[in-house]
Amino acid sequence: MSGREAVVVTGLGVVSSLGDSAAALHAALCAGQSGLGPPPALEWTTVGCRVAGALRDFRPERYLGADANLRPLDRTGRLLAAAAGLALADSGWTAERRSGMEIGLVAGTLFGSLATVSGFDCRALTAGPSYVKPLDFANTVFNAAAGQTAIWHRLGGLNATLGGASAGLEAISFAAQQIAAGRADVVLAGGVEELCAESVLAFARAGLLCDEHPIPFAAERNGFALGEGAALLVLERASRAENRGARILGTIGGDGRRFDPSRGADEQAIVAAVADAVAEALRRSRIEPAAIDAWSASASGGRLDLAEALGVARVLGEGAVRLPVAAVKAQLGETLGAAGAFQVAALIESGRTGRLPGIPGLERPDPRLPMALAGPAARELRPRRGLATSLGLDGQVAALVVELPEPRP
Repeated sequence: MSGREAVVVTGLGVVSSLGDSAAALHAALCAGQSGLGPPPALEWTTVGCRVAGALRDFRPERYLGADANLRPLDRTGRLLAAAAGLALADSGWTAERRSGMEIGLVAGTLFGSLATVSGFDCRALTAGPSYVKPLDFANTVFNAAAGQTAIWHRLGGLNATLGGASAGLEAISFAAQQIAAGRADVVLAGGVEELCAESVLAFARAGLLCDEHPIPFAAERNGFALGEGAALLVLERASRAENRGARILGTIGGDGRRFDPSRGADEQAIVAAVADAVAEALRRSRIEPAAIDAWSASASGGRLDLAEALGVARVLGEGAVRLPVAAVKAQLGETLGAAGAFQVAALIESGRTGRLPGIPGLERPDPRLPMALAGPAARELRPRRGLATSLGLDGQVAALVVELPEPRP
């Protein structure tokens, strides 16, 4: 983004199994708490789901109003709309202040409203077309959650939905690019994913779910747990944020994206894709590898963990040994399209509080893991430049540098 105005983060909206604010989420992560537990539906255990990161007490009226007509929004739409409301409030964009503004929304998701799509199709096939719910039809479109959220909060700016397990991080990069290029002034960016029987069945049949709690980077790791939630960042031009006296939480640096054609089957291919994405993010940020002082990994306890670490280490060189590492999926589960936004939110809170979450359960790291500081406990650290990486299950790789402000007295 050289030569363009900086894009800053002025608000965070989080709905997760560990809290409904970035501060609460970060505190729980640092305390080693887990948002994972027994699956909310007993029948899920029959297909191999032993643990999941479900929002067991999510009440959308708490965020969207007790008297609100929530019927047009399905669960995915409600999660995203709730996170959007929290993000706007955290950033100071009241309904009055954003009146007449064209605020945008870019959301990442892997499955969108999968439960709605499956239910709609199943009802039409088994009971007949006359028995389908008309309100459900609008939510069967992949970008329905972003559209419904924009309608709900009257966001009249650009509206886009990106697909994939790395789409939450890519949504932040894409939104920042639109602002830096002058195509938008303020954009909410992040991701959303819901837990449902259909996604659980798909990952269980693929043999990707863990037997117990997942432990990223562990020698004995055997899969991930699915999670759900929504996380959004409010991004805006630095000059606009300064003019309205907004709190600056961080600055979006350079980004990088690559694709692994082997889709994770070839370790060297995924290592190369990660390394190239990270190198591109550093180059666009105009910083040296040694400037990175914290890494928020996409690692989930699955087969791609080590390749991700080796790819980062290829770029950071000897500095990788001393690189502090966080892996929020150990406690939130694999939240797919929302994961990258959760990672960045946790990084920003680490810069604000001076603590980086650990990786609970990581007592025996994979012997090939290059990062000697990866461990179970949170550490005192106030990162100034953090790196977030996100890997999709189909070969997508994204990297993003986030610059964090110096703490004020």
